[in-house]
Amino acid sequence: MSDKQEEMSIVEHLGELRRRIIYVLAVLLLGLVIGLVCANPIYQYLVSVDSAKDFQLHAFAFWDGIGMYMKIAMVVALVLTIPFTAYQLWAFVSPGLREIERKAALRYVPYVFILFLAGIAFGYYVVFPMALGFTTTITKNMGLTETYGISQYFNFMFTLVVPIALLFELPLIVMFLTKLRILNPRRLRKMRKVSYFALVFIAVVITPPDLISDFLVTIPLLLLYEFSVYLSSVVYRKQLAADEAIEARYKQEEGDPE
Repeated sequence: MSDKQEEMSIVEHLGELRRRIIYVLAVLLLGLVIGLVCANPIYQYLVSVDSAKDFQLHAFAFWDGIGMYMKIAMVVALVLTIPFTAYQLWAFVSPGLREIERKAALRYVPYVFILFLAGIAFGYYVVFPMALGFTTTITKNMGLTETYGISQYFNFMFTLVVPIALLFELPLIVMFLTKLRILNPRRLRKMRKVSYFALVFIAVVITPPDLISDFLVTIPLLLLYEFSVYLSSVVYRKQLAADEAIEARYKQEEGDPE
């Protein structure tokens, strides 16, 4: 390939990447519009559940209400955009993959959406009430009067829930990379100490600055990693079995008595 052809190929790839990024941004914008339309009923639900009934939320700034609506809209937009982004990523890299790799990658796209929703549900219904209950108990034991702003309440919620939802994609990523033979369970086990340290660091960074929130996010992340290792083992065993079957068939075709 000449330098000119190679340069054209790079330009074409950059143009393709730019086009797919524009598609993702367009869907994100559409998701924000849908999120703003749905923001009020979602807000009414969030403040009507048991974990919010004990609080009288206040607005401390003129933009608190709008800011809260925008946060809800962004979460809705993420829910709609993440699977579309995964598909666009697949469409961009698929020409460079083998047929079996393309099928493997495409098969995982719907689960991106499912795991993200599962992460939101786990973060909101499990981690958030526990963290909220712990912090409010400490506040009451200190004899402090609880006066919470709507911005602080929803910032605390989204800071916990959204990162957990994103990190719930870890098993899927590990399965996909194992399917492509980039990772395997042996390598993941060797990386366990480093991975644990990285996950603990992520948990500390993404959570509010209190020990219980760090703990409540760290434990699920470590369990997710171990679950990812298990799933990698399942995929890896199937790969080994398939390789052995292919080798046995090849020997049979070659007339090998063994």
